[in-house]
Amino acid sequence: MDWSELSTASLRPGWHLLRMRVEYCLRVISEEEALEKILSAVPSSPPTEVLLRDALDRFAAADLFATIPIPPFDNSAMDGYAVVAESARKDTRLKIVGEQPAGISKNLSLSAGQAVRIFTGAPMPKGADTVVMQEETQREGDFVRVRTKQISEGDFVRQAGADLAIGQQIIKRGDRLRPTTLALLASQGIRSVTVGKPAQVAVVTTGDELVAPGKKLRAGQIFESNGVMLAALVGKADAKLSMRRHCRDNFDDLCEALRDATQYDAAIISGGVSVGERDFVREALQEIGAEIDLWRVAVKPGKPFLFGKHDQCRIFGLP
Repeated sequence: MDWSELSTASLRPGWHLLRMRVEYCLRVISEEEALEKILSAVPSSPPTEVLLRDALDRFAAADLFATIPIPPFDNSAMDGYAVVAESARKDTRLKIVGEQPAGISKNLSLSAGQAVRIFTGAPMPKGADTVVMQEETQREGDFVRVRTKQISEGDFVRQAGADLAIGQQIIKRGDRLRPTTLALLASQGIRSVTVGKPAQVAVVTTGDELVAPGKKLRAGQIFESNGVMLAALVGKADAKLSMRRHCRDNFDDLCEALRDATQYDAAIISGGVSVGERDFVREALQEIGAEIDLWRVAVKPGKPFLFGKHDQCRIFGLP
């Protein structure tokens, strides 16, 4: 039936529904529209809590905000002497009144004309506002002489909260947890984090022309490589590859493979989604009771992209 016949037939009861369905199937949607449809149809993974050591490359299931400032206290960025900037001019001799290493604070304090020997990461003494690097000083018994030409308030002092303030967002729901993110979480005293439970995924490749790597090729055949790539991407996406199968271009075999594949959270099908006489994927999905939500996307290559669902399984068909 051509479009003129369909137009005439549309005058009859029920035919307008058929025409709407045909027009929908032939419609090519944008990549942005396809992505929006897919994301709205894919449910979130149930949350699970894991230790930070097991959380690398997992995806956060909840927002997290800082409860501890980083640094948590004013501290020295250099080995040197904590001083009051106004009293530490060039060639000034300052009385050394204590020593503060990195670690537990000694609760030291000083005033103008005094200095405290301090080390990188050590808490600043009360009253001090600047650190003079030890390379710019000269020790003279219980005194230290300042040799630098210019000192400004705040030199070589890391202020509390300068890197991360209380209430600042650390991660958003859906963020991938990278090594630096895990370190940031640890800096907050966090031992475990809530992530999405890994989805179980099936990968099905199709085509008589494909041969597994390592086997002998015959004329007209090529090695199957898409399945290798898809399996690797599944693992990289914090999902579990629960099934991987190759199907020849046989309708019954494909139906059986798809019934097995759709028992999982997601099924990815490579090949067979176009309109060729031996492209059986759409018909096979319909045979097993799957719903096809979209089929063609305005991208090249990859126009006959397919997305659908079968019970809890979300189905992705690649050309």
